[in-house]
Amino acid sequence: MTITHYDIIGDIHGRAIKLLNLLKKLGYQRVNGVYQQAGHQAIFVGDFIDRGTEETIVLDIVRGMVGNGHALAVMGNHEFNAICYHTPDGKGGYLRSHNYEHTQQHQAFLNEYPLDSAEAAEVLAWFKTLPLFLEIAGFRVIHACWDEKTIAQIKPLLDEQNCLKPEQYHQASQRGTFFYHAIETLLKGPELTLPNLGVLSDKDGTPRHKVRIKWWENNLRTYKQAAVVSEQGKEKLPNDRIPDFENLVSYANDAPPVFFGHYWFTGHPRVISQNIACLDYSAARTGRLVGYRFAANSPRLSSTNFYASDDNL
Repeated sequence: MTITHYDIIGDIHGRAIKLLNLLKKLGYQRVNGVYQQAGHQAIFVGDFIDRGTEETIVLDIVRGMVGNGHALAVMGNHEFNAICYHTPDGKGGYLRSHNYEHTQQHQAFLNEYPLDSAEAAEVLAWFKTLPLFLEIAGFRVIHACWDEKTIAQIKPLLDEQNCLKPEQYHQASQRGTFFYHAIETLLKGPELTLPNLGVLSDKDGTPRHKVRIKWWENNLRTYKQAAVVSEQGKEKLPNDRIPDFENLVSYANDAPPVFFGHYWFTGHPRVISQNIACLDYSAARTGRLVGYRFAANSPRLSSTNFYASDDNL
């Protein structure tokens, strides 16, 4: 099949109804149990699980599409976290601890895929086949942040499909290692430590001493400019200049188009620039599941190419 268009789809988080609505809007039809459309290939930016209550349905749809060549997918931080939550560390615990915060974040998945169940093992094995990033047809896809330096360093260490190797999950779960830093950057986004022991609450109400930064914007100078926070949260940020701001992650204006999710955008879907687009518009809660239709080798992006699960974009 010759692919003329790619439909990049944002973070689903167990919201099967939103996924089905978006696939229908994009023109996909269920044929022999698999959603497909001639000349099109969907690409999922990860975070299929957690938060929603239709995780099995979502995974059945996505895995069917990927397995039959009608979709590609990259790993999200929730898939990585799930693998680590279910993987023993060899010391009587797990690579991701089963503390209250982690268990609450993962409870929706556990409700459908209990710890140590055969069903969970099968899905987790599929998660491990997901690459950290994709570069195809003149564009890029990653879950949270395309950092050229980190990708150049990690790519020779991954397998041929740009997936983590089994032993690398242990390294990626240990603070201070290269793999830990790489996963934090690529799947969760680069962060800045707040000055003067500052604290902000994240979207789940958990106090944090760090804030994610808008790596997709250039010329960031202060914490208030750089932080990915709500308007209310921004008021609490200092206007201090960022130390060593010249070394912040950024994305060149002449680089290939890049698509990502992760950041809980709101409002009317729109491109960030002619070569940068976020596909996460808070579908995990009350927002819309968003997709972008990309014509192969398009030189630039346009806000007119967005589709959403519940309106006529």
